[in-house]
Amino acid sequence: MIRATPTGVVIDVQVIPRAKRSAFSGERDGRVLIRLSAPPVDGAANAALQQFLADALDCPRRNIRIISGETSRIKRVALSGVSSEAVRAAIASAAEAEE
Repeated sequence: MIRATPTGVVIDVQVIPRAKRSAFSGERDGRVLIRLSAPPVDGAANAALQQFLADALDCPRRNIRIISGETSRIKRVALSGVSSEAVRAAIASAAEAEE
């Protein structure tokens, strides 16, 4: 799900497009579940995913790269300059905010 690399982390993500709002939604099948308000058309969901992660992890969007799953709901995303602890903390704080 979340693996440390020499330059940052790689996370496995499952995206649910056209949600009411963009948010972390827990975990499903060993992947981070992210709901996005953007539709899966013309790369809009991929751009929204990159922007959502940049905002949630307080890192530049240029540090976020989709390395597999460009046209799928299941994606692998590389995050440069981000620790696995920061990703876990962002997911945990989003879960607490929903409660």
